[in-house]
Amino acid sequence: MTATVKYDEVEAGQEIPARDFPVSRLSLVMYAGASGDFNVIHWNERIAKSVGLPDVIAHGMFTMAQGGRFVTDWAGDPGAVVDYGVRFSAPVVVPDDDQGAVITISGVVEEKLGDNKVVVALKAYSGDSRVLSKARAVVKLA
Repeated sequence: MTATVKYDEVEAGQEIPARDFPVSRLSLVMYAGASGDFNVIHWNERIAKSVGLPDVIAHGMFTMAQGGRFVTDWAGDPGAVVDYGVRFSAPVVVPDDDQGAVITISGVVEEKLGDNKVVVALKAYSGDSRVLSKARAVVKLA
């Protein structure tokens, strides 16, 4: 875990460096088991393509969870997120090859709220596609 970020050490407009989160077909199968979401578009290429998708896609909640992970890793506290919401703007397409897909997430401290809380705005991309929009987290810092 990274060092705990302190409220007094951040400013509105401060950028949080981008991180890459790899996504493989195995990641999706493991997530399906943990979440109970076994929708075949998340693991069966033939079915995914038959319903008009380019390939197997990651679960939306899996993608959202990577944003949450980005924020908690930055804050240095897995319980720091007090509110979090996103809109799903494009699927994360996960080909069946050695590379899989990558979700790249970056952030910016948008606002300091007081009570050691900040609003973090996130950008999440997979390739050229923005996969999360209106992604915001309220984070309570040390």
